[in-house]
Parts: sequence; C-alpha cells; structure tokens
Amino acid sequence: MASVCDPKYAPAGDVSGALMVIDSRLKAIYDGGREIDPEQRQLTDQFAASLGPRGAHDLLDGACTIIYMFMTWLRRAHEDHDKDVIEYVVPTLVASMRMMPKSIRPEAIPTMAGLVVAAGMGLSPSLWRQQYGKWTKEEMNPLEATAFLLAEHINRLTDDREFATRLISNALSKAEGA
Repeated sequence: MASVCDPKYAPAGDVSGALMVIDSRLKAIYDGGREIDPEQRQLTDQFAASLGPRGAHDLLDGACTIIYMFMTWLRRAHEDHDKDVIEYVVPTLVASMRMMPKSIRPEAIPTMAGLVVAAGMGLSPSLWRQQYGKWTKEEMNPLEATAFLLAEHINRLTDDREFATRLISNALSKAEGA
C-alpha cells in the first residue's frame, strides 16, 4: 500500500530559491564563519521580502525537497558501506542542533529530526510534516538549519565544500532537460 507521504505526491516547491539560501549560508561559514557580507544579506532579504505567502510556502517545500534529496544521497552512500543512514546521520544532526540554541529552540529539534528520519525512510518531509498542521514561524530557522547541516555533512563526507550544492544543481539541470 502506497503511503500518503510518498514523495510522488509532494510538491517540489522552490528548490532553486531554497538552494540559494543554503548555499549563501555555506559560503558564509566556509568564509571564516564571518557574518554574511552586507550586499549578500541585502539580496537575501530582498528575495525573502518579494516572496509573499505563496512564495514562502514554495520555499518551505523546496527546503523539504532538498532535505529529501540530501537524505536519499546519504542513504545510498551509507548503504554502500552496509550502514544505516538514520543511525549515523540523525544523532550527529541532533547534537549539532542542540549546540545552536539561539537559532534552534529545543522544542523544534524533534520535528526536524522527524523530517530527516522521514526522508531517510524514503518519505516526503513536507507531507510528513503536513500531518501535524501548518508550519510555525518558530520552525523556519530550524528548517533552514536542518538543510544547511545536511549539506555541510555531505560536504565533509566528500571533502568538497561545493558537493552538496552541485548535487542539487545537477539534479535541477537534469529535471529541466527532461
């Protein structure tokens, strides 16, 4: 029986926009952990302000799609070594989130861990989350951090600071060409 959380039923959302946000955060961290340069912050703020309610929802779906894609890649990479992605990724992710109390309130961590577990099991994170009601404002930073932390995890595994961004960009290019 097919799950109502099957990714084929999920909207992809604004994957390009979500990737832009994640990539800018990665570059800021890799650039010595300095604050995002003022011009980049202004562009990101202008982008966010231009979204409107529908665009913001699409951005959320895009972030969930990216989380799903990252976890699919991680699951396959871990399976190649006879390891369980949930066992190896989720504890590290939760530990990282717990070290970010200004950005991620403790009560948001179980939801973000649930998103990652759902994605690791081949379910749509956005459809899984939808079962529990609408997104809250308090979940926005944790969602962004979850996608960022997964990207950074992938980049560390591959020893390539741009691998995660390239992974999604390549998938977008293939989808547009299909």
